[in-house]
Amino acid sequence: MFTGLIADLGTVQQIEQGSDGASVRIATRLAGELAEGDSVAVNGVCLTATAVGDGGFSAQAMNETLERSSLGRLAAGDAVNLELALRAQDRLGGHVVQGHVDAAAEILEIREEGFSRVVRTSLPEGLARYLVEKGSVALDGVSLTISTLGEDWFEVSLIPETLERTNLGRLRPGAPVNIEVDVLAKHVERLLGARV
Repeated sequence: MFTGLIADLGTVQQIEQGSDGASVRIATRLAGELAEGDSVAVNGVCLTATAVGDGGFSAQAMNETLERSSLGRLAAGDAVNLELALRAQDRLGGHVVQGHVDAAAEILEIREEGFSRVVRTSLPEGLARYLVEKGSVALDGVSLTISTLGEDWFEVSLIPETLERTNLGRLRPGAPVNIEVDVLAKHVERLLGARV
């Protein structure tokens, strides 16, 4: 489990894609805190470190992950948001993020608003029912608050701290972004559906 508070902006050193999935090597200052088998969120996708050392770690992504997320479009040199798994004694500063991406969406529009940057994102079919204004959503693993909600889009407002510490400051219209909706909303829907 994660909180959506990014610990480091890593750099993809190498990515190899094959018919069985992909292997990725990422440079990060967090390598000293990782061990083989640890979970780490990469742009919001929970991966398992398969090798750690030399200032980075390696992980594998199966085809399901590559199809559902934007990880299949990564290239050497890309910046990725990284978060280590939550420890039981840590603060839950963001919201409950599992690292189980629901879909990859597209950035539709970006505009400056005071010191913040407003990002409008497409809303893939079937996810609208899990979003509410002022509710939580994770974009590329970053815990954010929905500021405005349309039928097939939503907006978040990014403060300068988020723009500087994450790869969201590098987003451009047309770019893919991973979305994870609030898992609590999914559970409530499932429980209420079982009662009908």
